[in-house]
Amino acid sequence: MSKKIFYLTGFMSAGKSTVGPILANTLGWDFFDLDKEVEKKEGMKIVEIYKQKGEEYFRKSEYEILKTLSVKENIIISLGGGAIASVENFKIIKSTGKIIYLKSSPEIAYKRLRFKIDRPAFVFEGEEMPSKEKFLERINYLLESRQKYYEQADFIVDTDFQTVGKTVDLIAGFITKDMLKSNGRN
Repeated sequence: MSKKIFYLTGFMSAGKSTVGPILANTLGWDFFDLDKEVEKKEGMKIVEIYKQKGEEYFRKSEYEILKTLSVKENIIISLGGGAIASVENFKIIKSTGKIIYLKSSPEIAYKRLRFKIDRPAFVFEGEEMPSKEKFLERINYLLESRQKYYEQADFIVDTDFQTVGKTVDLIAGFITKDMLKSNGRN
């Protein structure tokens, strides 16, 4: 059986960290959440890394961990929302595995994210709670900047109105078919 890595990508709150461990468990594989791995290595939350060391430092740490994980076999890796938008990361991801895009709309992302204060992209200078318009503007900006990477996924699942169980079933079905195909069976 060939080495298989499936990367879950998508915007913040699309369900990567929720779906990932359940999917890995279903397949009997290991699961890694790239953001959690960075936090473990750095000994602090991502929002703190951004504050104390900056985004460039965070991205470098993220890249190093991704490089280390990308040589493993039969794993599911949940990428942070922006991990795929780095050219270096994208090269590793595309050359070592398949990309599964958990797609969500800006409106649903807003509903899921509006009260979260642990996301560096949504720390608004001098504002405790930004307006819905400002929040949606930031979501749309980030989505547009990442879209060209998301669109290169091998499999896309819309998570807006999908249950976690149904999402896992759809992805597990895709992976099973892919594994059979790569092993010469249809």
